[in-house]
Amino acid sequence: MKTKTLKKNKVNVVTLGCSKNLVDSEVLMGQLKANNFSVEHESKEDDHQIVIINTCGFVENAKQESIDTILRFVQAKKEGAVEKVYVTGCLSERYKSDLEKEIPLVDAYFGTRELPKILKTLKADYKHELVGERLLTTPNHYAYFKISEGCDRPCSFCAIPLMRGGHISVSKEDLIERAKKLAANGTKELLLIAQDLTYYGLDLYKKRELADLVDRLSDVEGIEWIRLHYAFPSGFPMEVLDVMNKRKNVCNYLDMPLQHISDNMLKSMRRGITKQKTIDTVNQIRDKVPGIAVRTTLIGGYPGETEKDHEEMLRWVEDTKFDRLGIFTYSHEENTHAFALKDDVPVKIKKKRADAVMAIQQEISFQLNQQKIGKDFNVLFDRKEGEYFIGRTEFDSPDVDNEVLVKATADTYVRLGDFAKVRITSATDFDLYGELI
Repeated sequence: MKTKTLKKNKVNVVTLGCSKNLVDSEVLMGQLKANNFSVEHESKEDDHQIVIINTCGFVENAKQESIDTILRFVQAKKEGAVEKVYVTGCLSERYKSDLEKEIPLVDAYFGTRELPKILKTLKADYKHELVGERLLTTPNHYAYFKISEGCDRPCSFCAIPLMRGGHISVSKEDLIERAKKLAANGTKELLLIAQDLTYYGLDLYKKRELADLVDRLSDVEGIEWIRLHYAFPSGFPMEVLDVMNKRKNVCNYLDMPLQHISDNMLKSMRRGITKQKTIDTVNQIRDKVPGIAVRTTLIGGYPGETEKDHEEMLRWVEDTKFDRLGIFTYSHEENTHAFALKDDVPVKIKKKRADAVMAIQQEISFQLNQQKIGKDFNVLFDRKEGEYFIGRTEFDSPDVDNEVLVKATADTYVRLGDFAKVRITSATDFDLYGELI
């Protein structure tokens, strides 16, 4: 028996996982709103008739979080707090039949490319004229901007192709139109995302077209920052850096997950690149764009990783001095190529190795931040938190990188979503403190 009246056609969309998932949720929400649904993202209220959970299935921790979230809303359904629970996204794509057996109280499961099917189930029309429009869950002034779907890379550890399918580029024309719509609604920063940016265009245009796409996007009026995320190192199209140098609104920033540096590990991971070629690529990028911020992501505890391999990674991180760096512990994922290998590095050792990498990076980040003291930066302000206005420089992406904190005093005026010049007065490992100029 229901304990309260649920609001008809009111939908709560819950997103787990990466920024690519977030974009999918935003597109879904835009379609629902156009069909006269009242839709919210991760609402704290319990008066929604329908909950749609957009799941992640990338690594073990993410899968468990998705399952826990599904179970929480299934319990809410049992208690009459919601009427319908739907599940979509990567976990649902990868384990649909298992989930249907294990959690049958979910009303329906959908894959990663089944938006029209979700809408049909909700008796909503898929509105083709809305392509590119979405309800942003981020602050209005920045938006994640997905330029392709899926991946054709053969990396041994990665389950993304199982969940997202092969690489499919969105046409330049569609992307430019989408960028114009975002800019018209106040978006100033586009964070370009894809499983692999560098593959962009190979399917549609038979050649890598990332450089031309970025060049054309930089012409969109109102877009003041364009940021590049998730570039594969092998075959990286260096002409993108020429566009970065030429265009003031293309941030001197590159997110390039490198995963490891040991030749043994790179070969087993099927990365298609060697240690020396990796080092040469990073050096070439830095030579072409002096001052560029390079972010990377690594994996600790991959099958067969020896103490020597780990030490090699530590020395390389120390020598390379990445501006930004994160590390995952290896997750043994079924149906990936690496699943045939023995997951032989104990969990405690994986964590210990990851912690050792981050300890080195913390010191590097501290030293690099000390060098910024006394310098002036153009800062885009995202939010106010406690006593501080919080923003970012062109060298920092939301949620994962450094932030700039400016104390909110009586004579400090900052408008969120706007740029302002800030002089850095002090710095910690991952934060910069400054004052408005």
